[in-house]
Amino acid sequence: MAEFKPRPLKYRSLPGLSERQLAEHYKLYVGYVNKTNEIRGKLPRSDRAAANATYSEYRELKLEETYSLNGIKLHELYFGNLGGRGGPPDGEIGYFLDRDFGSGRTWSEDFYALGLAARGWGILALDLDEERLRNFLLDAHNLGGIQRTVPLLVLDVYEHAYFIDYGTNRAGYLNTFFRNIDWAEVNRRLQPYLPDSQIYRGSYPQPTE
Repeated sequence: MAEFKPRPLKYRSLPGLSERQLAEHYKLYVGYVNKTNEIRGKLPRSDRAAANATYSEYRELKLEETYSLNGIKLHELYFGNLGGRGGPPDGEIGYFLDRDFGSGRTWSEDFYALGLAARGWGILALDLDEERLRNFLLDAHNLGGIQRTVPLLVLDVYEHAYFIDYGTNRAGYLNTFFRNIDWAEVNRRLQPYLPDSQIYRGSYPQPTE
């Protein structure tokens, strides 16, 4: 089985997020990569015959695999949707936020509240069953996720994401996050679900000839 390898950051610092803050955060992400590889290495040797729902090595490895693997995926999405200039949502994502939340401003107010309420992550996601965008929170990497949703914008609100620069001032960090959103990246994540996809056929305004 191929090992996971950490993806390099595309920036060293961001407006409002220091090089030290991002470097320490990145180290934590690398730790999830290493632990996931360790778990994947141990699983083939784990005694499946001894699997037990109260306690067993196999159970613990499979449970912590969800934690460490989501730790990889969520951090890669988070780092990937930073590095932009923030501002109002534009492009296709702007259209669908207006459609599903009433306006980009209403969405941002809700996502800001989500950032204050969550203990781990805030996620703007496309719900494939409801065929609309929704904001969800996770209290841990593997606690609070919704199945059949596609994460488009990911916010890390664990203290490690901001404590060096902001201490307990989470609100200040949230304002910085909004100023650094890369909406082009969010639109790229949404792109596979746009007009040619069944889920949004007929919903997004088509260009006129």
